[in-house]
Amino acid sequence: MAFDDYGHEYSSSCSSSSRRHKYDVFLSFRGEDTRKSFTDHLYAALHGSGLITFRDEEDLDRGQDIKPSLLQAIVESFSAIVVVSKNYATLTWCLDELLKILHSKKVLGLHVFPIFYGVDPSDVRHQTESFAKAFEEHEQKFAHGKVQRWRDALREVANLAGWSSENW
Repeated sequence: MAFDDYGHEYSSSCSSSSRRHKYDVFLSFRGEDTRKSFTDHLYAALHGSGLITFRDEEDLDRGQDIKPSLLQAIVESFSAIVVVSKNYATLTWCLDELLKILHSKKVLGLHVFPIFYGVDPSDVRHQTESFAKAFEEHEQKFAHGKVQRWRDALREVANLAGWSSENW
């Protein structure tokens, strides 16, 4: 066994940089919005292409903490696809996941690809429509600093090059 620059173990016989990671792709999405539709099809296409793809099979309820295994899967991934949908920001779990993804982008070089599913990237960036409502609710329950970090993360992902379902 060998170790990459981040201390992750990998087989030294693998030449592909993506094989140095446990997962090629980490999928971040709001299950309620896209699990039984778009995300299932995306997962099947990625898996069918031979990409080792992590997607969480559980839906957490609002207010539940993100599982350590999910955070670890992000760190062990080569790339992340963030499917931003109408209710993505309502779940603090998704927002915490996004914070970890963007931190891993900065620190580990994780490649991040946003997909704006059924939402206008401008609404995400400016936090209007359902995003404004979600943050109004979060501000009632969480410290200002935490909510601001979530807002900044959502703005950052909205400024990355990605795809919008409005263009399909």
